[in-house]
Amino acid sequence: MKTETGYLELKDGKIYYEVAGEGETLVLSHAGFVDSGMWDDQWKVFSEKYRVIRYDMRGFGKSGKLDHPVARRDDLGTLLDRLKVKQAHLLGCSMGGEIVIDYALEHPERVLSLTAVSAVPSGFEMQGEPPAEIIELFQAARNRDLERQSELQIRLWVDGPFRQPEQVDTVVRQRAAAMNRIPVENATFFNVDMQAPENPPSPALPQLGHIQVPTLIIAGALDNSEILRASEVMHQAIPSSQKYIIDDAAHVPNMEEPAQFNHIVLDFLSRI
Repeated sequence: MKTETGYLELKDGKIYYEVAGEGETLVLSHAGFVDSGMWDDQWKVFSEKYRVIRYDMRGFGKSGKLDHPVARRDDLGTLLDRLKVKQAHLLGCSMGGEIVIDYALEHPERVLSLTAVSAVPSGFEMQGEPPAEIIELFQAARNRDLERQSELQIRLWVDGPFRQPEQVDTVVRQRAAAMNRIPVENATFFNVDMQAPENPPSPALPQLGHIQVPTLIIAGALDNSEILRASEVMHQAIPSSQKYIIDDAAHVPNMEEPAQFNHIVLDFLSRI
């Protein structure tokens, strides 16, 4: 399988991307604590049937460092323009899922289908007490304790609220931690994604009923309960959407249960 790599040069940074396969375009948008490497277990399988694009958001992976808020859905649109993609299937995890939902609402004519994994639509308000790791994460960030920040991110998103680190696949944790180290060192979460961009999207939550493309919603049963609640809210609001809960996984089910994840996604896409 031949993979094309390149950089999208912007006036205030650059975005690394990869392209492989032929056919309809499928774009993979990563979670906000890792990078496009989270899709390694999907890359070969998906590119056997589709032209697959994955990219590192600015501040992550091989893309340039970013020190100010940006409208990430606009970056996605610019990348599609650069690669001459008129229409695509969009698949995003976590922050990537929020981005593809916002993009689909703003540009429905360019979206063939939508898959949101462990996603919360913009405008959704979390309920209850935040996880204890969140408070400690902010403290670690103030102290520039990079090791502690990274470990807390992995505890929050890979382990989830119901497991201890020793109960999670060591390789998955190590892969996620290696990817996470880059945005932690770049302070991407606090300097960029915790701040509102100049061009914020209209909240997706009240608009979910306007999504008319085939939509797949996936979540991990071991994730935070609010992520699971968000998945049900989306399922109820988006016409004819499908929802799957993957039992033995938390926030990155594609990394923990790749075979099951790949089957669910490819089966969904094959029926469109």
